[in-house]
Amino acid sequence: QVQLVESGGGLVQAGGSLRLSCAASKSIGRINVMGWYRQAPGKQRELVASISSGGTTNYADPAKGRFTISGDNAKNTVYLQMNSLKPEDTAVYSCNIVGYPTALRGPPVYWGQGTQVTVSS
Repeated sequence: QVQLVESGGGLVQAGGSLRLSCAASKSIGRINVMGWYRQAPGKQRELVASISSGGTTNYADPAKGRFTISGDNAKNTVYLQMNSLKPEDTAVYSCNIVGYPTALRGPPVYWGQGTQVTVSS
């Protein structure tokens, strides 16, 4: 059973930075896309940023210019560097890794357990 282990969350003042890390407990195989999602209290989970196996990145509007996603396919790890944090960035952040489908099954989808990010004003 593959597990995604996240680290790097915590409490930070507005304007500060955090770096989130996510690593798979064992090899996933070929990775299609890796991403970070967040869910604030009372809100739906939303995509923050994603990165394809080829390195193409995609950012939600709130993350553009402040957050940077990076990944290492060989190590099955994904990072999220968050700068200029705002109180509205407060949420539980979860990583997500999607593999490729095979002839026998659809694409495997893995989720981390989530890490709390709290930004104080």
